[in-house]
Amino acid sequence: MNRRLLLSVLGLGLVLAFALLGRWQLGREDSKRGQLAQAAAALAAPAEALAPASRVAGTAPTQVVGAGSFMPTPRLLLDNQRRGQRVGVRLYCGFQPEAGRALLVDMGWLVLAPNRELPGASCPVGEFELSGLLVPPPSVGLPMGPGLVEQPGGQGWLATRLETDAVSAAWRLDAPLASRVLRLDPALPMGHERDLELLANTLPPEKHRGYAIQWFGMAIATFIIILVLNLRRRS
Repeated sequence: MNRRLLLSVLGLGLVLAFALLGRWQLGREDSKRGQLAQAAAALAAPAEALAPASRVAGTAPTQVVGAGSFMPTPRLLLDNQRRGQRVGVRLYCGFQPEAGRALLVDMGWLVLAPNRELPGASCPVGEFELSGLLVPPPSVGLPMGPGLVEQPGGQGWLATRLETDAVSAAWRLDAPLASRVLRLDPALPMGHERDLELLANTLPPEKHRGYAIQWFGMAIATFIIILVLNLRRRS
């Protein structure tokens, strides 16, 4: 294989790689638009009872309301959570619905000090009626290192990714937690800064389309360069 042919093959490999990355970004855009549409439909529909909904495994958002009590479990803080330009953590607490399956409740966002000292917020105690949106846990990027670390001094657990099975094991629960978590209704007079925005800590669909255009543009530019170089060499 001569040098010209080898460079052309490598260039076409780059074209294919760029095109696949662009297609992947378009897939991410479609997936996130679907999530937003499902959430909007759930919020427009009547609220379902929390107890039976907590026992349903799935990924579709569901608006729920129901009574129960907070569990005497340690608090769980999810690290690396942004709110606008601020960096902080999200507080999660264990909740047992009446006749339902135990689940994690997103109590809201808390600012993290510059020295990374964890906030002193604690989980509620007692019985409450909660409402909000049952959704899958925040999406996990590239898993690196331990996802859940117990903090000294009784400060609970710090997570870099939210995996309900891992939390169930760390808390030594008799039964696994529900696969979905409850995002509290912002109107409830409890918890911390929060909303029902599903993509608050990740890229919006429009960003994925922009990245897709960039990858497709690089694929086209690389293909044109290959054509020009080969035509010049022939002439």
